[in-house]
Amino acid sequence: MFIYLNGEYVEEAEAKVSIMDHGYLYGLGLFETFRIYNGHPFLLDDHFQRMAEGLEELGIDWSITRSDAMDILTELLTRNGIKDAYVRWNVSAGAMGLGLYTGRYTDPTVAVLIKPLPSSVQDKEIVILNRRRNTPEGDKRLKSHHYLNNVLAKRELGSSPLLEGIFLTKEGWVAEGVVSNLFWIKDHKVYTPALETGILDGVTRRYIMSLLKDQQIPLIEGLFDQSELLDADEVFLTNSIQEVVRVESCGRTAYAKESNLLKGLKESFEVETTQRWSIAE
Repeated sequence: MFIYLNGEYVEEAEAKVSIMDHGYLYGLGLFETFRIYNGHPFLLDDHFQRMAEGLEELGIDWSITRSDAMDILTELLTRNGIKDAYVRWNVSAGAMGLGLYTGRYTDPTVAVLIKPLPSSVQDKEIVILNRRRNTPEGDKRLKSHHYLNNVLAKRELGSSPLLEGIFLTKEGWVAEGVVSNLFWIKDHKVYTPALETGILDGVTRRYIMSLLKDQQIPLIEGLFDQSELLDADEVFLTNSIQEVVRVESCGRTAYAKESNLLKGLKESFEVETTQRWSIAE
């Protein structure tokens, strides 16, 4: 596959990044993953807004116009011969030599990787992890290169694509999945852990919350014990690639079949993806 790297389009095997890049040496970098539908990136502005805010916190100078971003994505789609794609847009600090650096990073490494979307997403089973969610290293959780907590959790969970691990915080509050945000339905109300638990402020999470508000479906954010998750009528997961995924069970707890509420939410999501690309516009 061709990738974009610092202004050039190169085969993956030919891509090279400096060993002195502080994204490699110290984990200073962020990434966004999103879908492209028939050539159109969904919620692109929202992903870039979150990335820009995080990079500012890290002191990394980066900006791009929508036109330039679209040119890069269109060229990658053309070179790789696909229309619907999984995209990872990666920005790391760039080369700055050994030692911690307190100034601005003005020459970041920008890499855009792309691959075909998975053909379908099946319902999943969730597992409460023994590994606890680490606390954010800054004021809030960034989608950063600091991914060890997730990797260790994934190793605990195993490689099955039908399983998703659910983190609890050190206090025992329900937090989020290894690669997803978490929602559940009880008595026609939707619940989701608050950002106070240290979860990622997911772009698809925000999008689903906006749909719930538009449809006047009650939504409660808060601190929840795992017993409340196990007592739910239905559970679903969200992320930018798999979008909305129904959960069948958690251990011995089986959840109800897909309700009209969840079905309607999925249908609304599918309609919206064809009608608008960004809630930030």
